Amino acid sequence: MNLQLNKPLVVLDLEATGVNPAKDRIVQIAMLKILPDGKQIEYNKLVNPEMDIPEYVSHIHGITNEMVKDKPTFKDIANEVINFLKDCDIAGYNSVKYDIPMLAEELMRAGVDFDFSKVKFVDVQTIYHKKEPRTLSAAYKFYCDKDLEGAHNAMNDVRATYEVLLSQLDKYNDLKNNVNFLSDFTTRRKFADFAGFIVYDDNGEEVFNFGKYKGQKVVDVFNKDSGYYGWIKKADFPAYTKKVVEKIWNKMKLQNKFNEIK
Repeated sequence: MNLQLNKPLVVLDLEATGVNPAKDRIVQIAMLKILPDGKQIEYNKLVNPEMDIPEYVSHIHGITNEMVKDKPTFKDIANEVINFLKDCDIAGYNSVKYDIPMLAEELMRAGVDFDFSKVKFVDVQTIYHKKEPRTLSAAYKFYCDKDLEGAHNAMNDVRATYEVLLSQLDKYNDLKNNVNFLSDFTTRRKFADFAGFIVYDDNGEEVFNFGKYKGQKVVDVFNKDSGYYGWIKKADFPAYTKKVVEKIWNKMKLQNKFNEIK
């Protein structure tokens, strides 16, 4: 089965020094772009994280400090990455919780402002967990009847992820063959900031998902406790979360000025 696309879809996988987007760094980025006509384009780079890769992490993905010491930093390749992703939707395996937040943080650190708001995200893991809860290797065996060789090599993982997605579309008749449906199907909850600190309510308004104001609208909180905004900006939150909060704050201030004029 061929995936029905209205615009290119990039299957993304990252390997990093750890799993904390605010502190860890990418050591490998692999992307497979599928064009609407079925043509495929690969992008695969090792990255110098400018920090040590813990030994236990190297045991997982096989990438050592020696392997990346002479490789470009993420800032060196940031423009290549956004050009590859431009005008594309994004798919991955556990990408909404891991790869997208990690990528967003690296782009922010590199000084690149990439607009994710118009991107549709398809998380193959979510489809799998809703249908057959297991790991990528098990998913590859279950759907494709193949053993995943070289798991945790990013390029091997993106190819396996794409094959699993195609097999899922073949297997489940209730899955529609388009990215809009798959994005909605794989979205557990609408996050405004990827890390899940800010979520959307049923009316599409931003709501805090943590702390003493959990469940309250961000705008309402800022109007009654402006110091909370300053605390978030200074605290150890991901850069992308701070960007979202700043956008809400600026929009609120403009609305308040408009109301004063009226």
